[in-house]
Amino acid sequence: MAKTASPIAQRLEELIDFDKRLYFLVIVLIFLVIRYLTNTLILESIPDFESLEQQGGLMFFHIFNTLNYLWTPFALLWKFTVISFLFWSIGLMVGYKANYKALWKFALVAEFVFIFPELLRLLVYINPSSNVTYFDIQNFEPLSALWIVGPSNVAEKYQYPLAVLNIFELIYGILWAFGFHAISRRTLEESALVVLIAYFIPLLLWLGFYIGAYR
Repeated sequence: MAKTASPIAQRLEELIDFDKRLYFLVIVLIFLVIRYLTNTLILESIPDFESLEQQGGLMFFHIFNTLNYLWTPFALLWKFTVISFLFWSIGLMVGYKANYKALWKFALVAEFVFIFPELLRLLVYINPSSNVTYFDIQNFEPLSALWIVGPSNVAEKYQYPLAVLNIFELIYGILWAFGFHAISRRTLEESALVVLIAYFIPLLLWLGFYIGAYR
């Protein structure tokens, strides 16, 4: 017999009861617009960028950005698939069965958290001073460990890991604790354990591997 949904689970299910296909299109569009505007700021912060543009010196910059725009929806779909599989498989391992399709849909909904760091970067540098470089914009990771210590104060191989250790990852994990609670009907404490094993431990292992493999 299935457990009755808690008031928190019922409220969450009501909040995310909307067309996920339309939501996916909206979230992809938001990411693309923010990234396009941010890349424009980065471009304009390059010294004498207009001359470089005319001479074709920024061709690879435009090619890379175009490929990034095209890859964005597929990268998101892949991320949702991997994240939901981790929660589904780890949940089964510890005896907490959850519907994979529901987990995938929740991964889609929870992704909105990662709009905010990109939006903050755009807003902070939307009217940059003359001494701001494109490295400043590119390496700005708001509310992260890298943001606290400053990119110039750490070796390059630690910059990405420190950027990943941010408040938005913590919020994402908290959202998943509630999401897994709603989907699996497990307690919040049990759901938090799944989040720790399925998300935060693999994330830390990946960052450790990145540091060790960096050359």
